[in-house]
Amino acid sequence: MELILVNIIDGLVTGLLLFMLSAGLTLIFSMMGVLNFAHASFYMLGAYFAYQISIALGFWMGLLIAPIIVGVLGAGVERYGLRRVHQYGHVPELIFTFGLALLIEELVQFIWGKNQMPYNVPDVLNFTAFSIAGNSIPAFKIFMIFISIAIFIGLLYILTRTRVGMIIQAALSYPRTVEALGHNVPLIFMGVFGVGTALAGVAGVIAGPVLGTFPGMAFVLGSIVFVTIVIGGLGSLWGALVASLLIGWITTFAKSYNLAMSDVLNAIGIATPENLSEHWLRDLWTVTSPQIADILPYILMVLILIFRPAGLFGKRHS
Repeated sequence: MELILVNIIDGLVTGLLLFMLSAGLTLIFSMMGVLNFAHASFYMLGAYFAYQISIALGFWMGLLIAPIIVGVLGAGVERYGLRRVHQYGHVPELIFTFGLALLIEELVQFIWGKNQMPYNVPDVLNFTAFSIAGNSIPAFKIFMIFISIAIFIGLLYILTRTRVGMIIQAALSYPRTVEALGHNVPLIFMGVFGVGTALAGVAGVIAGPVLGTFPGMAFVLGSIVFVTIVIGGLGSLWGALVASLLIGWITTFAKSYNLAMSDVLNAIGIATPENLSEHWLRDLWTVTSPQIADILPYILMVLILIFRPAGLFGKRHS
């Protein structure tokens, strides 16, 4: 029971971190219909900027300032890059954001080098919050959980309960009508893109001390972010949350329990065949859950695309 509780907490941390990263991309897609391949690169920039700021001003100022810088950069990318490319369709947009991701990675390596940065958990949160059966739960993980929940509640409130949220949602479906009413729709798009990238920056700030701040950190989470929004449903904030938590718990539990494929099949009444002639079949039968933990989200994505192409909560197709 204790191990289950530890895995629930670890999976919750992983899932909510993934949500912070995917929420920004979901926000951008729901407004603009753009799958931003450079989104994880803004996550990386958030970590690097926060590290650089923390050297002089400390972690908390990095948490405050770095997402703002990333958001401003994101707004600039939309205003002077994506807005010009948008008129040519989705393929040029994807090529542009893919090229931007490569450019950001090269710039990071040029400025900070290829080694991991010594970006550490702040001293005030560098202690054990509580222990479960000898397993320590760091205070910083609890902090990550509260930050993620606060971001979700804040976004949900703004989008559903405020005038700004109504204008944003109206601009999605009826941009010409909203513009005729006197609202600056291009400015709204730029603001949403900036907020989306700022959210990725927040994720980078609080993930950097735990997962490491290095040039490949965008690549590590880049693909899983797209898996998350496909499973949850393109443009759905609730979908991004549910899918992130599912992925966090699935991967965490799979890595914690050393279950072999043969054990699972035997448990459901499928007997292990004897004298398998092919080596790959024998290897497949002995595959364990930790070995396939990292590909389980992709398997889930394929199943979702087969049986529910719009995703768990998706309404919009692209």
